Amino acid sequence: MGTGLDRAHTELERAAETASDDVREDVQVVLSAFEEYEIEDRLPDHAVFDGHLNTLRQASERASGETRERIDDGLEAAEAFREELEQG
Repeated sequence: MGTGLDRAHTELERAAETASDDVREDVQVVLSAFEEYEIEDRLPDHAVFDGHLNTLRQASERASGETRERIDDGLEAAEAFREELEQG
């Protein structure tokens, strides 16, 4: 998969390590989806991917400190990947 998605995955894994339970659950759902894209070597559906981005935005709002920063970094990388999808 693209480097943007790889970077997002890395940042979100780090966020999950420090997140509270409710935030960690949302982050892990998105991580699982990103892993599925990589395993199946397929591009995500735009609408479904937008749902993942919204989940991350909501998790970021509930997070704080280092966890929020990591989610935001992962979100930024995922949004960059999303832009690549639109051009492809």
